[in-house]
This record gives sequence, C-alpha cells and structure tokens, in this order.
Amino acid sequence: MEAADRTERDALEHFLDANRAAVTAVVDGLADADARRSVVPTGWTPLELMVHLGGVERHWFLRVVRGDRSDRPAHHGPLASLADATAAYRAECARSRQILERFGLDDAVSFDQPADLVGEVRTVRDVVLHVIEETARHAGHLDIPRELLDGRTGLGPR
Repeated sequence: MEAADRTERDALEHFLDANRAAVTAVVDGLADADARRSVVPTGWTPLELMVHLGGVERHWFLRVVRGDRSDRPAHHGPLASLADATAAYRAECARSRQILERFGLDDAVSFDQPADLVGEVRTVRDVVLHVIEETARHAGHLDIPRELLDGRTGLGPR
C-alpha cells in the first residue's frame, strides 16, 4: 500500500506498531543481568520499563477504550526476566490490537484516565495518538541504557 493510499486508521496503526517494534528491537539480545541494571540517575531499569510499557497498553486499551476494570494482564506468569516482560508486552499489544478493531476512531472514551489527560484524551483516536507518543518516548529512553550497557546503537526499524 502506498503511503498516500493509507487511511487515517491504517496510518495510526502503522506508526503505533512501528514504535512497538522499536521497543522490542532495542531490548532484543540484551543480557538479563543488564536488563536489571540501572545506568540512569532516576534508577529505572530496562526490565522495569518493559513492564511499564505492558501496563501502558493494558491501561489505555483495556481500561480506557474497552472500559474493563479488571486490569487483568494478557500474559499470565511472572515477569522475572526480560524475556518474560517482553512476552507480556507483546501479549498486551496483541490484545490492544484486538480491542482497537472493535472501536471507531471517533468513539468516545471516558473511563479511568489520568487527571492531567482528562479533556485531552476524549476519543479512541486520542488514545492511539497518546500511546504512540508514550511508546516512542520510551523507545528512546531504552536506547540510552542499551548503549551504555553494551554499546549497541541504531537498533530497531526506526
């Protein structure tokens, strides 16, 4: 499909999936011991950020779009390793795609949003744009420890 032939929905889903792929590409092959190390002043680790990103998917698509209060993870089992966290993230992304298929971009959302985004995130379109923003930001965050931990740079499709 030519870029000019994409619908708005196709374009949004394309960029969301591209950023999701960037996240997993950056951590692919990172040693589990390194994924547990913090090399930034705030103290977070690549493993923790992967767990966070799974929560981002679950929160915005399961809770905010679908309105499901269960907060039930798509991946069952411990998140004791980077491989576990990455598998859980991929499972959340797959569930998010399934949820997104059932809603129109203009459908309203109002459930369980952070106070600073109420009024800014009003539709499914807004949710998708926000998750693109947050995923891209965290993909960049993951680039930094990866380079500091093992010197690898330029990872991912972007």
